[in-house]
Amino acid sequence: MRNNSTQHDRLIPGLATATLTCIALVASVAAEDLRVDGARLNGTMEYMKSFGRNELGGSGRVAFSDADVAAREYLAGLMADAGLTTRIDFAGNLIGRREGRVAGMAPLVSGSHTDTVPDGGHYDGIVGVMSALEVARTLHETGTILAHPLEIIVWTNEEAGKTGSRSMDGSVLGMEFELHALGDKTIGNGVRFLGGDPDRLAENARKPGAIAAYVELHVEQGATLDLEGISIGVVEGIVGIKRWNVTLDGFANHAGTTPMDQRRDALLAAAGFIIEVRRIITDRPGRQVGTVGRIAAHPGAPNVIPGQVTLSLEIRDLDMRKIDSLFASIENAARVIGTETGTAFHFEQYYFSPAAITDERISKLVEDSASALGLSSMYLPSGAGHDAQSIAPLCPIGMIFVPSVDGISHAPGEYTSEQQITDGANTLLHTIIGLDRLLQ
Repeated sequence: MRNNSTQHDRLIPGLATATLTCIALVASVAAEDLRVDGARLNGTMEYMKSFGRNELGGSGRVAFSDADVAAREYLAGLMADAGLTTRIDFAGNLIGRREGRVAGMAPLVSGSHTDTVPDGGHYDGIVGVMSALEVARTLHETGTILAHPLEIIVWTNEEAGKTGSRSMDGSVLGMEFELHALGDKTIGNGVRFLGGDPDRLAENARKPGAIAAYVELHVEQGATLDLEGISIGVVEGIVGIKRWNVTLDGFANHAGTTPMDQRRDALLAAAGFIIEVRRIITDRPGRQVGTVGRIAAHPGAPNVIPGQVTLSLEIRDLDMRKIDSLFASIENAARVIGTETGTAFHFEQYYFSPAAITDERISKLVEDSASALGLSSMYLPSGAGHDAQSIAPLCPIGMIFVPSVDGISHAPGEYTSEQQITDGANTLLHTIIGLDRLLQ
C-alpha cells in the first residue's frame, strides 16, 4: 500500500483480483429477504479496534499513521473477499469496485473513513466502512448483481480536512494541498505514505454525473436517536458552517489605579458578546447552533485590564441564509456592546463549508427500508461534517444515522451496540438495492 507507482488503477500488492463469473441475474435469495451477517460484521468491527488502540481504551488511528496503513491493508483483504477489485487513487483513497450487469452505468458509492481523532473512539466513520463492506459481501455471496457498478471507498484523512473526498470534486486543489503538518507528516507526504500521489490530484476529480448516487452510514455523534429510542436516523442534510476570528480592541491599563467607570475592558465586552451569541441563536426557532469555542485575553496579566481579546465564532445550520442572518444580528449586537464598553469589534471570516441537502428520493428509500425491516426512524440534520458533503456537488447523496449511546463521540466512550450496527447495515443494504432500481 506504500507503493509509489504512478499507475492510476494499480491493484493492491499481494491481493487477487476478484472477477465476475457467470452468475444468474436472478439471485437465489429475493432482494427483499436479504440480510447482512451481523455476527460477521461486528467481528470485523471488533478486529478494527486493534489498529491504533490506546491505553485509554479508545483509538489513536490518526490519518497517515502506521496504524492507519495497517488498517487499510486489512480492509483491502476484506474487499477482495467481498468480490471487489481494489486500488488506491491519487489521494490515497482505498477503493473497491464490483462491476454491474449493465454496461456504461455510473457507480453507486458507499463508504466512510477509518481515521480517528487523537484519543478517539471505535465507531465514528468505522461503522460506515465496515457496514458498506458487509453489504458488498452479502451481495457477492448471494449472487446478487446490481445493474450499476458498486464502489466502496475508504476516504483519506476525513478528520483533518476530508482530503480524500474533497479530491473528488477538486476543492482540495484550491487549498495549496494544506501543507501544514499532521502528526509527523505533511498531508502531501501522508498521501504518498498511503500510496497516493499529491502531484496528480487534479486527475482524481470526477465530473458531475460520474457517480450515480452516494450513501453513507454513520453514527449520529449526538444523543437524539438514543434519547428518543429511535433505530435509524434519516439525514435531511449536512449543516453548513461559517467561522470567524473576532478581535475586540479596548485599552490596557493599570488594574489598581483605573476607576471602573473609566475602563475600556475588552474582556468585559467579550463576556457580553458571548451571552448575546447564545441569546440570538436560541431566540429563533430551528436547530441552528452557535459557539464561541476559543478565547484569549491580552496581555493576560492579573493586574492589567485586558486591552484586547481574540475569540472564535462558529454558526451552523442547514440554511446558509439563516447563518448569514444570524451573523448580521450578532454583528449588530457587537456594535451596541462596543459603544457601551468603549471597545471595537472586528470580524474576519476564515472558514466556509456549504450545507449539503440530501436527496429526497434517497431519504424516502432510507425511511422505507427501515420500515420494511421493522425499524423505527426519524428525520434529523447532521450537525457534523462528513465526506458526503464533499460528494454532494457530483451526485445525489443520502445519509443514514445509527444511535450514539449517550451522544458520546470523538472520545473513548463512543459506543453503538452490535444490534444497532446490524440494523444500520441492513438499512444501507436495502437502500442501495432500492437506489439501483430507482436510477435505472
